[in-house]
Amino acid sequence: MLTAVQTQQAIDVMGERFPNAATSLVADNPFHFLLAVILSAQTTDKAVNRLTPQLFAQYPDPASLAAASEAEVIPLIKTIGLYRNKAKHLIGCAQGLVSKFNGQVPQTRTELMQLPGVGQKTANVVLAECFNIPALAVDTHVSRVARRLAMVPATANVGEIERILKQKLAPESWIAAHHRMIFWGRYQCMARKPLCKTCPLLSICAFGQQQVKA
Repeated sequence: MLTAVQTQQAIDVMGERFPNAATSLVADNPFHFLLAVILSAQTTDKAVNRLTPQLFAQYPDPASLAAASEAEVIPLIKTIGLYRNKAKHLIGCAQGLVSKFNGQVPQTRTELMQLPGVGQKTANVVLAECFNIPALAVDTHVSRVARRLAMVPATANVGEIERILKQKLAPESWIAAHHRMIFWGRYQCMARKPLCKTCPLLSICAFGQQQVKA
């Protein structure tokens, strides 16, 4: 496995390739960003961004969404997958914000994860993006890149990947590392046909070296 120093060096290289790596979800406040992250599960940010303007206009605050029915919300999000469950989660999340947090998005992972539809990854993304609180969300891109580069064991699960990466990287680099690894997974180390031959990390990547030889 890569050492902590090598892991940080790999993240630095990713930053050189993608210096502007950042979230692509668009929202005007923490409440709407939270909704967007919930909607983004198993779909693309582009698909979410296409529907959120109308959703946000219809429900400007938690109280308005908390009073909505699934039948009202579903038509606004029907263009993405799992829309029935997501409608239920959006309403439940808004109701939780109103009943538990006075309509404000909380700023701790424990509190965020009390809300319907909010798991560890969603909580980490919200903490990092809305409040600049060090967090390292692990999605499919982060998982794939971390395993292929042997930053973590090949069999590591999501929780283990987060724990190991946070041990190897300084807290002040967690947010940037998350973004850079996502971009690396989207545009360099894709699930299918990764660009191993031209990868600047090929010299430290056993997976890539095997792909080049194949």
